Amino acid sequence: MTTDYAAIARLEERRRRGTLLWVGAVGLAVLGCCAYVGLLDARRLSDGLPALLSLLGEMWPPDFSRAASWVMPLIDTVAMSVAGTAIAIALSVPLGLAAARNTSPHPLVYHLARTILNGLRAVPELIMGIVFVAAVGFGALPGVLALGLHSVGMVGKFYAEAIEHVSPAPIEAARAVGARPAQVIVHGVLPQVLPRLADVSIYRWEHNFRASTVLGLVGAGGIGFQLMAALRILEYRQVAAIMLVILATVTVVDGLSGWLRRWFA
Repeated sequence: MTTDYAAIARLEERRRRGTLLWVGAVGLAVLGCCAYVGLLDARRLSDGLPALLSLLGEMWPPDFSRAASWVMPLIDTVAMSVAGTAIAIALSVPLGLAAARNTSPHPLVYHLARTILNGLRAVPELIMGIVFVAAVGFGALPGVLALGLHSVGMVGKFYAEAIEHVSPAPIEAARAVGARPAQVIVHGVLPQVLPRLADVSIYRWEHNFRASTVLGLVGAGGIGFQLMAALRILEYRQVAAIMLVILATVTVVDGLSGWLRRWFA
């Protein structure tokens, strides 16, 4: 049996041309979007540079005179991120199992779980924060609810994807010995995905800490609320100080999350 090398070469050439066409089309679409939003408007960008430099000048040197009053809001922000992540994990485990094809008890349950995850993921934390502030008032509670429910949409999706990619051998072995569905999940599924679930959860905690500072801008408490207050009275030196405090805390959170990921690996 002879190999038609010419036909193979022509096929590879068509594939290469197709790939180049797709890359070119995507590149043109990206350039079109950049032009549409003004990112390629060099004159407008250059006109805004002096104003940006002037604002940076007004922010220097940072004013830490009220740093003592930022301690409790910073603690509130950290607590919001931890509590919101805890809510997300608690709700994402059952939803992730229901949204995975190999563990969902019924196709209807699978599609319902996927719809719930898509709906929660579609609404930004900021919008949820505004809704919960209107529902339960100002403070950390609306921030926690917004972070937790929005995170379920993303964390639950990642959990489901991880569960769908487990090896079927342990699951089949557990079913072969007569294990019940719950036992199959505990002994055949979870041991395979726990490191991945832990990694996703820790990463989401990092994200939630950053998001919790933004939620403070809509009255959900935390250090973001202090940042918004300084912006409203044009205290740019205090704004710079608060941003440096947030940066330092984010660095600590990133270091801690990295240690936790190595511990769970």
